[in-house]
Amino acid sequence: RNQTIFDPWHYLPILARKPGALRNGAPFQDWALPPALAQLRRKLGKGDDADRRFVRVLAAIPDDGLEVVEAAVAEALSAGTVSDEVILNILSRRREPRDAQTMDVVVNLKLKHPPIADCARYDTVRGLNAAA
Repeated sequence: RNQTIFDPWHYLPILARKPGALRNGAPFQDWALPPALAQLRRKLGKGDDADRRFVRVLAAIPDDGLEVVEAAVAEALSAGTVSDEVILNILSRRREPRDAQTMDVVVNLKLKHPPIADCARYDTVRGLNAAA
């Protein structure tokens, strides 16, 4: 009663559109992030560009899951890399490849009207006054 409680994970879609809310938004104040994500946040620093990079990593959580994203962040940090591109690359390499869609192809196709190799037909299209 008389207390407001925010769930920051609920606001991830909004955060993807407005990365500045990470610094100024009420749900993200005193946000207890998992250890790897908190370390990434500290290493990225502060500012608009750092917020955008961190939000790009957070935006992968609904698709890949928190545990998978945290593991990718931990792998990137252990490699000494603090980059959203590297983390997203690690995530994309861990995804299951999609099944190739099979196409129904008819093998025995036959032309109704086979092409005729007749140079005289070409001369009739060109006209009589065409340069030879």
